[in-house]
Order: sequence, then C-alpha cells, then structure tokens
Amino acid sequence: MQDSESRGNLLTEQANPNSTELDCLSPLAFVELCNREDEKTIAAVRAVRQELADAIAAIASALVKGGRLFYVGAGTSGRLGVLDAAECPPTFCTPPELVQGIIAGGEAALVRSSEALEDRAEDGAAAVREREVCEVDVVAGISAGGTTPYVRGALQGARQLGATTIFIACVPAADVPAAVDIDIRLLVGPEVLAGSTRLKAGTATKMALNILSTGAMVQLGKTYGNRMVDVAVTNSKLRDRAHRIVGDLTGCDRAAAADLLERSQLRVKLALLMHWSGLDAVAGECLLDEHNGNLRIALAAAGVGSKSGS
Repeated sequence: MQDSESRGNLLTEQANPNSTELDCLSPLAFVELCNREDEKTIAAVRAVRQELADAIAAIASALVKGGRLFYVGAGTSGRLGVLDAAECPPTFCTPPELVQGIIAGGEAALVRSSEALEDRAEDGAAAVREREVCEVDVVAGISAGGTTPYVRGALQGARQLGATTIFIACVPAADVPAAVDIDIRLLVGPEVLAGSTRLKAGTATKMALNILSTGAMVQLGKTYGNRMVDVAVTNSKLRDRAHRIVGDLTGCDRAAAADLLERSQLRVKLALLMHWSGLDAVAGECLLDEHNGNLRIALAAAGVGSKSGS
C-alpha cells in the first residue's frame, strides 16, 4: 500500500491549475469552472468504452449462469455502488440479491462518514466471504484513488474465491496497478477542490456504473427496444409508466392497456407477449420462462416478428 507521501502524488490528490483562485471566484465564475471541468468526465468514460463493454459482457454472462454482481467501495465510491445496486430492482424487477452494494462501515456509512473503516483490507476480504462469493459471481471494486485497502482486500479475496474481478479507479494503472480481470481507469484529472473525489471522479464513476448495470440488463433481455419492460409496478408513477409502455408499443388505448396489465398481473413483458401472440397469461409465462425472460426471442418462438412502438 502506498504511504502518505506517495498518495499525495496521485492524480486524484493533485491541485488543479485551473482552480488556484477558487475562493476568489464569483458564484457564476465558479459554476462555469465546474462546468468546464465536468466536460472531462465524458471524455474519460469514452476513453474506456472497450473496457466497459468487456465488463458488461462479463457481468451479463455471470448473471445468466446464476451469479451475482457486487460493488465494493468506501465513502463516496461505496455510496455510488450501493445506489446503483438499489436502482436495479425497481427498474429491472431483479431480486435484491442479484446486484448488491457493499460499503465499508455498512449501512450506517451511507449517511455518516466512516472513512477510517476503509483502511482495513481484512474487512473487505471478510465482506466477500460473508456473502459466499464464488466463481460465478462478479466483484467490482470502486476506489477513486485506487489505493483503498478495504476495496483492494475485497478484490484479492474475490480472486481467491474464483470470482471475476473488475476495478474502477480514477488514477493511471501505471501509478496504482491492480491484479484484476478488467481494469477501468476514469482519468478525469485533478479536482476543482483538490482531493474532493465526490466531484469529477464521482460523476465519472456514476456514469460508468449506469452504463454497466443498464448494459448488463439489456443483454439479459430486461428491455424491449428502449423500454423497461421488466419494470416493477410498485407505485402510482410506475403503474402509469407501465400503462404508457403497453399503450405506446401496442397502440392500445389506456383502457385496453389497463386490461392487459391486469390479466398479466402487472407484468409489462407478459402483457406485450399476450397482446402480440394471442397467448393467455399461463402460456405466455411458460414461453418467457423457456427463453430466460427475453421478450424478443419469445416472440420469435411464437412466430411473431419484432414490434416497434409509435
């Protein structure tokens, strides 16, 4: 592990030459500076598009085989992982254990700083053991500066357990190497406020996690076109979204869309299959199960061509 002097040389800890007079800026000048710096997050994500694609393929392959995806981090990085994991069940109707966020310090660290707990590599290794990580799982470690002992311990433990490992950091691999299967480096440069990696590093990390989880779910057939056909209808907003998805894709009026949803027990994907194939709910569900829930493949098996919305 790097000592305090060498950590000070990390890209994420350096002073940004564009913000040397940060405390002298007007509010508007401050916003403009942040906006210019944030533009670098787009380029940083674009630069690792192949690594992100490789990670999506690895995650999707693991989930199809019954594996799970774990995000591991501390501080901001840990909170971002927990957030992305928490968004998967309502968006894609996944069981909560499929994508999990692990943060140093546990749930309390989501709302209260617990950075001291990130210094224990053994705790990270213990966290993956406690969740019985195995060879069909994927463990993605997130550490802006790349040196967080908790994250590196979790990754080392995951490798020993045979899991696929992914590292997401905002420093060059040459400065902080990592023994992982897929290495994603989001090089956004020094922060406007030196060392505050909740800024550009956090933004780029959130963008990368959005891409990873959404891309993997698309590969698993959780969408049809650009519609979230596996959305969990758990409140009035999501019920309205389900009605609109069914109506837009089928051309049905709201009453007919509501009837389809009721007959499919609020399962958008099943409602669409029933409408397009003429199958009842039981037969439609069996067909979807035969094809791992992939609506497009199920439609093809039923002799129905691809459909598109309005």
